[in-house]
Amino acid sequence: MSRTPQFFRRTALPVYACLALTALTSLTGCSDASPSKAPAAARSADSSATTGSPAPDPATASAPSSPSGSGAGSAKSASPPVHVSIPSLGIDSAVMRLGLNADGTVEVPPADKGMTVGWYTGGPVPGRPGPAVLIGHNDTRFGRAVFHDLKKIAKGADIAVRDKRGTEIHFEVTGRETASKKAFPTARVYGRTEARALRLITCDGAFDAAGHPVDNLIVYAEKK
Repeated sequence: MSRTPQFFRRTALPVYACLALTALTSLTGCSDASPSKAPAAARSADSSATTGSPAPDPATASAPSSPSGSGAGSAKSASPPVHVSIPSLGIDSAVMRLGLNADGTVEVPPADKGMTVGWYTGGPVPGRPGPAVLIGHNDTRFGRAVFHDLKKIAKGADIAVRDKRGTEIHFEVTGRETASKKAFPTARVYGRTEARALRLITCDGAFDAAGHPVDNLIVYAEKK
């Protein structure tokens, strides 16, 4: 892999956090990326985070090397996700595809699609080995967004992902954490595992001087 995607910047919204909002708005949405980087392994379908204790890392983890085995190619051959629901939170959303921006940062849903979840196509399809990543806004300048209530999700909650073929795959929440964008837990989110894992990511926390949330909320789940 030639470039590693970065987590949110002001100009190119990041991976695994929410999108940038107008700084002067009173809404909570996501914003600038931290200097943390997502490893190249995140683009391989069998690389994923270990879903153990979700306690925050004291510092940004180093990026794991891209593993061998089933990779992005096998993810492409699988049926992509088209819908996600979290009944306990009342979340019911179509899923759009997200790739990389020209500068290597991960795309996020546009602000006018704040109620739509995005799937990062550089990782595995949900239900395959590795960390499938779904990204959603907390708020945008248009108002409350799809992952606004994600912080309320409980351990054991059900997440249902339907693929293009109509197959519904269920995941169980194993934990969640709030992590500083300056110390993103790369190893936990991207570390190698055979688990069929799912990560949901949005913004969280207090605001910096520019009005941007300083943290990311990460939800960890595994296929039932």
